[in-house]
Amino acid sequence: MDPGGRPVVSFGEPEGYDGDGRARVLGGRGRGRVAAVAACLVLGLGLVGGAVTGSWLVGDSEAAGSRDDFVAARSLWHSLPVDQLFPPGVKGHGAGPGGADRTWTRIAVAPDSGCADAFDPLLRKALAPVGCQRLLRATYTDATQTYVTTVGLLFTKADATAMASLAERFTEEGLDSRTDLMPRPYGPGFESDQRASWTVSVLTDAPVVVYSVSGWADGRHVDEPQPAEDAMESGATTAPAQAGLGHEAKGLADRVERALRKHVGPYATEPAS
Repeated sequence: MDPGGRPVVSFGEPEGYDGDGRARVLGGRGRGRVAAVAACLVLGLGLVGGAVTGSWLVGDSEAAGSRDDFVAARSLWHSLPVDQLFPPGVKGHGAGPGGADRTWTRIAVAPDSGCADAFDPLLRKALAPVGCQRLLRATYTDATQTYVTTVGLLFTKADATAMASLAERFTEEGLDSRTDLMPRPYGPGFESDQRASWTVSVLTDAPVVVYSVSGWADGRHVDEPQPAEDAMESGATTAPAQAGLGHEAKGLADRVERALRKHVGPYATEPAS
């Protein structure tokens, strides 16, 4: 102990005791144990580092796969037959009001085109940030031929970041529920003033916007269209809701989107010949 009363700590080599109880320095074998411990520590760190590096590599691989899938989806508009993008007949198990089944039959297919005259001005402006590479549309009727529904696939020029940004904007600003942003219908006998219910979905894992718009097949005009999500609410009493036109728009759009997804990513299948 030093004059100030504080203990003095020595960092000399530790001592042990021999078989006769005499103190001895832990040399030789002790140093070997220390070296062994150090070696194990280095090895352990190496294994941990390798595992972390491996996980990074897997992550990079998965990210690269996602990017590849995103890019691959961009070309589906011309690499897939129209019958795979818009099947001639679509079954909607549980897609109707109260979980009723629905069946839709395709009655018209638009030639693939640009977007110049396909959307009302405000919707065209809202979609402008992602660009328009190609637009595909088809119109269906239900089994009773009471309703008509146009479904569209807008293939954009955007990357994943731009698609995510647009999806966020549609959600946060409620753009998918504004009547002045309804998609236009396609086909003779289905005019803009007949639009009754609609849905717009901006995908984030593919450069595609999926939308649909429904109306009555008898040509009646609709004064108060209603977004599909609202028209599908329990207790909704509007004419589109009572007729099930929200279910028509949402159910058909969902199934066309599923048909598209079958050809993208790990669940992709070869197109039928």
